[in-house]
Amino acid sequence: MNGLKKALGIFWIILGPVSIIFMFMQAIEKIGLAGEGVNRTNTALQWGIILFIFIPISAGLVIFGYYAMKGEYDKLPED
Repeated sequence: MNGLKKALGIFWIILGPVSIIFMFMQAIEKIGLAGEGVNRTNTALQWGIILFIFIPISAGLVIFGYYAMKGEYDKLPED
């Protein structure tokens, strides 16, 4: 089970930056496809909010993966 935790730690570390890159690519594409004027401004604002919320979540995935790979979750408390 500890080996699985460490392997998934690597997965979380990779997933964080990949998801951010994917989200930026989607934002650029969707803002580019939006019409001129208010539509483009609204789309840019929506994607800005989405990225503002999602970037810390992705950073948390990287931190979580680092601790899993380091072995911090090998000894969980038993209650």
